[in-house]
Amino acid sequence: MPIRAVIWDIDDTIFDYTGADRTGMRKHLASEGLPGGYASVEQALEAWRAITDVQWARLAAGETDFQGQRRERVRAFLGRPLTDAEADEWFGRHVVHYEAAWALFPDAVPALDLLAGRYRHAVLSNSSIINQDRKLRTLGVRDRFEAVVCAVELGVSKPEAGAFHAACDTLGLAPQDAVYVGDHPDIDARGAVAAGLKGVWLDRDGRGGRPDLVRITGLDQLPGLLAGNTRFGASDTFG
Repeated sequence: MPIRAVIWDIDDTIFDYTGADRTGMRKHLASEGLPGGYASVEQALEAWRAITDVQWARLAAGETDFQGQRRERVRAFLGRPLTDAEADEWFGRHVVHYEAAWALFPDAVPALDLLAGRYRHAVLSNSSIINQDRKLRTLGVRDRFEAVVCAVELGVSKPEAGAFHAACDTLGLAPQDAVYVGDHPDIDARGAVAAGLKGVWLDRDGRGGRPDLVRITGLDQLPGLLAGNTRFGASDTFG
């Protein structure tokens, strides 16, 4: 059955979340000062990313809510107890720098342009609709997507099948009619395949090592893949 829709992840797929987060945190630390316990800014940045990954996993597992994961990231990073208000204030000052660094990956808009009119488009994110809708509007691409579906409002997160099915239901399509594109091999690509969609792992760093997944290393490769120039299911198709 031909693919009728592309469902997209946002962070580190079309939006350079890692780059914006590192740039924003670097500027935030220049303003706030390096917290105790870190020997360098680079060490602090790596710790912030590791803490973020842990708290996002807790959010996806339903162990905390969106605001809660933000607060726990701050407490773990600073290594001291904070009231909710104190954590919110610290994170809010970080957000100013983070949002100033927002940018799409250079290959995002060209890929969307090439696929426009040939496929329907939607977003499925493990974040919140308030956060992601605003992000897409700020970046100037919200109108590229028929729908933005987010885990916080759904109450179910990727890689659970229910999250992928909810995105398909929003488009009125069966799972086999859609392909999901994301940067995480298991949460995105493997989760999509298990839910009955086609899954594409966007491996921007060229890590490889997952022959079970359809893999691309840039969004410029996606149009050819969807057009049938490359067989779905081929191991390590690109690079």
